[in-house]
Amino acid sequence: MPIDPRQQHLLRSLPGVDLLLLAADDEPALQSTPKSVVTRAIRESLEALRQRILAQDASLAEPALSPGALMATVIRRATQIQSYNLKRVINATGVVVHTNLGRSCLAQEAIDHVSAMAARYSNLEFNLETGRRGSRYSAVEELLCELSGAEAAMAVNNNAGAVLLCLDTLARGKEVIISRGELVEIGGSFRIPDVMARSGALLKEVGATNRTHLRDYQQAVTTATGLLLKVHTSNYAIVGFTTAVSLTDMVALGRQLNLPVMEDLGSGNFIDLTQYGLAAEPTVQASVAAGVDVVTFSGDKLLGGPQSGLIVGRREILDRIKANPLTRALRIDKLTLAALEATLRLYRDEAQAVKRIPTLRMLLCRRPEIEGRAQQLAETLRGLNHPRLSVTLLNLTSRAGGGALPLLDLPSCCVGIALDGQSPNRIEAALRNGRPPIIGRIENDLYIIDPRTLQDDELEIVVAAFADMVQRIPG
Repeated sequence: MPIDPRQQHLLRSLPGVDLLLLAADDEPALQSTPKSVVTRAIRESLEALRQRILAQDASLAEPALSPGALMATVIRRATQIQSYNLKRVINATGVVVHTNLGRSCLAQEAIDHVSAMAARYSNLEFNLETGRRGSRYSAVEELLCELSGAEAAMAVNNNAGAVLLCLDTLARGKEVIISRGELVEIGGSFRIPDVMARSGALLKEVGATNRTHLRDYQQAVTTATGLLLKVHTSNYAIVGFTTAVSLTDMVALGRQLNLPVMEDLGSGNFIDLTQYGLAAEPTVQASVAAGVDVVTFSGDKLLGGPQSGLIVGRREILDRIKANPLTRALRIDKLTLAALEATLRLYRDEAQAVKRIPTLRMLLCRRPEIEGRAQQLAETLRGLNHPRLSVTLLNLTSRAGGGALPLLDLPSCCVGIALDGQSPNRIEAALRNGRPPIIGRIENDLYIIDPRTLQDDELEIVVAAFADMVQRIPG
């Protein structure tokens, strides 16, 4: 598209980078800003103006292109550049283990332990009793064995890494038999078959999508078979006309054929959730008790700890896995270990775990408590007395999230908000771009806030954000 005379004039009116750098030297707000940041802010501000001119933005006038007028834009951009990319956000979605928002929040005990280990040296790989090099896995191995009943344990950077490491150790170049209905895909398009291929194992799927029998495994075993694999479908469910082979039957078959049995639990869980009125979710202890040779699971889902992949099982197998050179590429760092150790220690007392671990606390929170918080929030928002703001209490549901408990609807009481003249999407965008960002959801043409996932000190932040929003909108 040819450039018209007005565009040409505006483009020629843009000040040069050097001129703006001189102006920035006299700007108090930029005195402590690194020169590289100021230069970048200037270049990006000028480029944004060029694009507006080329797009024939009729609202753009020549006075807006002066160095003085541009300096305010440069200051804002420099501030944005220097702000952290990883930001604290407020989760008002009602999704407890929200993958996009960082999954599990850590217990205060874990936060304190991370802080202590981050600020000082530690015995990460130093045995204080012998004065010699030690193993980083010792920080959590004993705890994992105590809680799960396993003979040995270790931790790596995430569960996909744990699965990869186990398959590479136990089945490289060999067949791994798995039910067709368990070929799970997790977030980010990572699939069990893909992980298996990277490990060098050969996928051999058996059964049908909805029904797999023990005989399917028996008939598939050959001299090339190296492992029987069971994957818990933690992020979806097949219902109706279904059959799956039990862990005990799988273990018995493995013993009979002298083949190791591995289970990927996906979302690790140490608590019987049915006693709290939730749907049953397999526990790590049950898998170990069934005799499974090696079990893998995540640390940052139902467990409520940091991102990590946990491996528990028979000592002989864990020793082989630890000796795999791939272990070093997947090893867990000291800060994650600190958070994981503190989280696992809480599970020694289940009552304390439920109370202190945010993921469990939010997941098991009863509806009456949530309703009380929703009423408090609704009343405070109504107290803003803005004629265009309407607030409604709604009976909706929360979700576990994080690829866990896919069929579970958690009864919740939510706050539905409408602002006359503003679409729910505009409300969502305004709050998402606030400080701190507030992430809610849109449902039934309303902006929804679910108090289940709000921390106690976040209610007033939400109210302040709405107060600021309505203040800028005429009554």
